[in-house]
Amino acid sequence: MVSPFKKNPVKARLITIAVLAILIFLITLLEDHPSTVERYYSRGVYPVICHIFHAVFNLFPFSVGDIIYIATVIYMGYAFVKLVRMLFKRNWKRAAIYVCGMTIGMQSAIIAFYFFWGMNYYRPSAGERLGLEDSTYTLTDLKAVTAMLIDSANACRQRVNQVDLGRTNASIYQTAVRAVKQLDDGSPNFKVYDPEIKSSLISPLLNYLGTSGYYNPFTSESQMNYEMPSFVRPFVACHELSHQMGYGPEDEANFVGFIAATRSGDNFFRYSAYYLGVQEFMYALRSQDSLARKELRKRISPAVLNDFKTERDYWMSYEGKLESVSSFFYDNFLKANNQPQGLKTYNRMVLLVLAYRKKHQL
Repeated sequence: MVSPFKKNPVKARLITIAVLAILIFLITLLEDHPSTVERYYSRGVYPVICHIFHAVFNLFPFSVGDIIYIATVIYMGYAFVKLVRMLFKRNWKRAAIYVCGMTIGMQSAIIAFYFFWGMNYYRPSAGERLGLEDSTYTLTDLKAVTAMLIDSANACRQRVNQVDLGRTNASIYQTAVRAVKQLDDGSPNFKVYDPEIKSSLISPLLNYLGTSGYYNPFTSESQMNYEMPSFVRPFVACHELSHQMGYGPEDEANFVGFIAATRSGDNFFRYSAYYLGVQEFMYALRSQDSLARKELRKRISPAVLNDFKTERDYWMSYEGKLESVSSFFYDNFLKANNQPQGLKTYNRMVLLVLAYRKKHQL
């Protein structure tokens, strides 16, 4: 007896699409249940996934995730050409089956994304988990911390030499791993699972996308753009490893990366973190007291200002339409994953640093 699904493959695929759509909808409902996500996923399922994935993918010295992405893009190009041929031949039924198959593939990827890592977006905020919920601050607080970060960046930059600036990526990665391991105090907040960071195989493309690094949720690999200015890389490495620890939102990964780098005991890492901190706080100050921002800018040392120019010139040399398209899609991706402010989420790190300073009376 022939299965009714084999008799009508389009119907079978439509039913599969409907079931997967319902499953995705149910997953998104977890956004309203952060405590449940924290208990059963972030502290239950996710650590198991990390232990398995890291044991497997850390065996490879290159980014397996990059290869998967490259292969996926090639396949999508092939699939599109194949679909166009079907349409030209007016093979409507075969085209419908093919489109349904592609839809099922995309739905499966979405479910895999949430299961392997993405549900960390739905856990309680880092502010709540770390006791940094008091995000109230005065303009005086903002200016004081900005000045402190500038002074710290200036002092660290004085001790940065050509040996530091010429450090290999391997050395930076090893130090970044040690830095995040130092945060592991036994609590689930900074738990690490055999962390590792790799150079992205698509770094030349990342330059044009304006991307310094990214986390691959399908392989649990942290990737970094190995071509950008060296003084930016230490912080970025810590930031991407923070994602590996289960910090989804960008402001949280920025904050944890900042804490890891400043506590690392490595001057080059400390400078990289303070350098980023100055950028974030000066940006926040611009909309609240532009006059104070101008005055504080005079406090930044020529060496640090030169690094700002070096980094700006680097990214501008790759600026183009591709970056605009990338920013548009990533902005909407963040908004779809419990970060309604999109790319502006990166700048919310300021609130966490201010709350951290207040709590620890720094």
